[in-house]
Amino acid sequence: MSDPRKAVVLLSGGVDSTTVLAMAKRQGFAAHALSVRYGQRHETEIAAARRVAAALGAAAHVVSAIDLRVFGGSALTADLPVPKGRDPAAMAHEIPVTYVPARNTIFLSLALAWAEVLGAQDLFIGVNALDYSGYPDCRPEYIEAFQRMANLATKAAVEGHQQLTLHTPLIRMTKGEIIRAGLALGVDYALTWSCYDPTPQGVSCGRCDSCLLRRKGFAEIGQIDPILYQG
Repeated sequence: MSDPRKAVVLLSGGVDSTTVLAMAKRQGFAAHALSVRYGQRHETEIAAARRVAAALGAAAHVVSAIDLRVFGGSALTADLPVPKGRDPAAMAHEIPVTYVPARNTIFLSLALAWAEVLGAQDLFIGVNALDYSGYPDCRPEYIEAFQRMANLATKAAVEGHQQLTLHTPLIRMTKGEIIRAGLALGVDYALTWSCYDPTPQGVSCGRCDSCLLRRKGFAEIGQIDPILYQG
């Protein structure tokens, strides 16, 4: 039997990236999970990513560090308040202060570097163009542009050894559809983390964009979210 194809999967420890890791595994990839400690407000999501990678049997899990606090510009990397209780329509059409400048470009570049070292031709990212908080680097046109760039950017590609495919299996799914797909794959969402602004005790706020979208997704399919919320 031949060895499974290697893939690099960006893993934040949230609902979307966890589901994508499960999907990559189901497709038969040896999934190498990559998480990034980028100076975000808390370490909770890194702990969640470690739990998820172990539970889903990632072939490897690397946590890379880059401190985006040196630039700031986001409520996740600077001392700015996290928006709470936003209307879903505003989430879809306004780019919030929780947007981290160029974050997906940075993360995908790190994933691309690891993929070249591994000899992998597949990257997975859990971006979504339906239930998302208005982030420009979650749109299909951005993903298409990055894939074109990636295939011009590496020694392996130039020498004809690598033709990279950037997989976005969730991009046209609602949050409820994503959760339903993950449950069908056996994902335990109690291991995951979504909140941008947890309490000091590590309880999800329940009102930031990420919490609201998560709660909406579980409600949409009539399932109980297994994590605790402050309100």
